[in-house]
Amino acid sequence: MENEDQAWLDYRARFADVYDDSNYASPLQSMVMRASHRLTEKRFQASHHFARVLEIGAGTGEHLGFVRHTFDKYVLSDLDAKTLAVAKSKLDTRFSDKLIYETQSGSGLQYADNSFDRLIATHVLEHIYQPHLALKEWRRVIKNGGVLSILIPTDPGIAWRLGRHLGPRKNAIAQGIPYDYVMAREHVNSCNNLMALLRYYFPDRAEAWWPFPVSSIDLNLFFVFHAVIRKAES
Repeated sequence: MENEDQAWLDYRARFADVYDDSNYASPLQSMVMRASHRLTEKRFQASHHFARVLEIGAGTGEHLGFVRHTFDKYVLSDLDAKTLAVAKSKLDTRFSDKLIYETQSGSGLQYADNSFDRLIATHVLEHIYQPHLALKEWRRVIKNGGVLSILIPTDPGIAWRLGRHLGPRKNAIAQGIPYDYVMAREHVNSCNNLMALLRYYFPDRAEAWWPFPVSSIDLNLFFVFHAVIRKAES
């Protein structure tokens, strides 16, 4: 047990340093991951504008480069301050003074109600314990009529499990990461369960899949969910 706990601590300490290499160094894996970010932003154009945007679990800032709509302020939040430092080094020169970096827990946000016009969470919800509570917290900080955008992997679908063995697992092990152990602790929520929660809480929604436009976790690698938040007028 002590060795397993130390393996986890070592992985978390190295997370900011190895994340980009683990997910974007391989041409195939990079193509797949980038496709997931493009899918999340596919429904938006430069003609769309969200004044204040919050990204949960922004990590090293990979998603922002795929955002096509305009914004006044974009908050990159993450529990890991080191990953935000990496994001800042990558993004500041491209987006000047529009970006804010804040260390925040995705399940307990320090923002007032109705603070944001759009909230984005890519590759995040599958990691959060008690995701139903996180979703309620995210809804709280979105304005009436605002948009919630969520991207999750189709784990434990057949295509996702096969894809793991075609690259990510091998790459992680080569870096000394105990991949199977880490994934058991990281992906704590199944796609099916998360989809059920999302559809229950947010009926005004749009969904998308990749790589095939069919509703199947076994044939696809990613699922995207957009919801328009409706709140009673006070």
